[in-house]
Amino acid sequence: MSEPQTDRGSQAATPAATAVRKILFIAYHFPPAGGGGVQRSLKFVKYLPGCGYDPIVLTAKPNSEHRWTPTDQALADEVPESVKVHQVELPEEVHVPSKMERAVREMLGMRSRFGLTWMNLVIEEGTRIAKEEKPDLIFVTLSPFEGADAAAEISRRTGIPWIADLRDPWALDEFQLHRTRWHRSLEIMQMEKSLRSASLIIMNTPESARRLGRVLPRLRANTIVSLTNGYDASDFTGPVEPIPGGKFSIVHSGYFHAESGLVERKRQRQYQLLGRTVPGVERLPRSHFYLLQALEQWLKESPGIVDEVRVRCVGVLSKSDQALIDASPAKPLFDCSGYLNHVECLRYVRAADLLFLPLHKVPAGMKAGIVPGKAYEYMAAGRPILATLPASDARDFVTQAGTGVFAEPGDVAGMLAALKDQHAKWKSGAARSDWNEEFVRQFERKNLTRNLAGFLDQIR
Repeated sequence: MSEPQTDRGSQAATPAATAVRKILFIAYHFPPAGGGGVQRSLKFVKYLPGCGYDPIVLTAKPNSEHRWTPTDQALADEVPESVKVHQVELPEEVHVPSKMERAVREMLGMRSRFGLTWMNLVIEEGTRIAKEEKPDLIFVTLSPFEGADAAAEISRRTGIPWIADLRDPWALDEFQLHRTRWHRSLEIMQMEKSLRSASLIIMNTPESARRLGRVLPRLRANTIVSLTNGYDASDFTGPVEPIPGGKFSIVHSGYFHAESGLVERKRQRQYQLLGRTVPGVERLPRSHFYLLQALEQWLKESPGIVDEVRVRCVGVLSKSDQALIDASPAKPLFDCSGYLNHVECLRYVRAADLLFLPLHKVPAGMKAGIVPGKAYEYMAAGRPILATLPASDARDFVTQAGTGVFAEPGDVAGMLAALKDQHAKWKSGAARSDWNEEFVRQFERKNLTRNLAGFLDQIR
């Protein structure tokens, strides 16, 4: 197999017209569940039939509501009627283990009962489907990361090649917490072991693909490629409806990560001693914590903005997220809708006067390995983006898209200056951005799926 590749996501050839090939598509996150983790799987399934692949989906049966998997029927309606969807049901108790069980498993480096249950159900049902449908390929999107072992086992039993699609960089994700350095090393070893038999490993950013080849060089025997997340052009058709109220609207869609960031800051010394985090990484900037400080300063200097400015939070807030807003003098500037279906969410994104895109802080010389999924839809909207991004593919992409207004993660003064500047342009009617639509188009879901099909065609 070839050496690791990190830039082929935009270069794979469009597959030639051949006989339709079946692909067993394993995805825990799939409609009618909503949230960011669903988008990649849904759009691949939606557009693969047009690229010569017939996906057969194996997913989890919808369970009770959880923060990360709210129900979104609008997404379910996008699944083609021709696609067969099989569901396995996970017992409710595996989602909410006792604190004792969770602590013991984490301490011993054991996998969660949830992950093991998902893995075993997928092996059983996936093997049955594979023997009945005789797919040409097995495709598993991760997380849960135990899905890799499930796909590998189905492949071993049936002889069908399998592909690992990583929506996050697993053990190489600098944003993830581990109990100790030893646990992080253990997870890296597990990652290598689980991916060893994959015919293709797909990472979702160029940096994460480079990192995988560098940290786990033995996986270079596999083909490693980069295929980013993206946006669906069909979601951006029709007129843009203004946000009611006529105010300068700062929009953030999706989740904040204030809770984990606050805990990290409180236990900073402990985290450093145990090696729970990558040195120099700070999680709190990937939230509204520092934005609140900038807004508080702005409100203090210009009280009149309370009648002109609104921060629209479109997504589920944790108790910590909401508590920060409630305790802030800037609370009157906030309008928090809770979860909206994807269609409603994009109405806010497309009509925003300024989009807020935060990410965590990384040490000098390091490049962040992730790009938030919302970044691609932000770029597709063509609206100005207040991007508090470290060195990363995310920063590179937003820069080339031409819509970025940048500040370093946690830079309150930089955010305040950007807010004032964009507000002044809005008031004067001079707000504009040099949107590079041609660059952004590479992230359109149909284009990405064609690239995926090109990769799959190489596996025989």
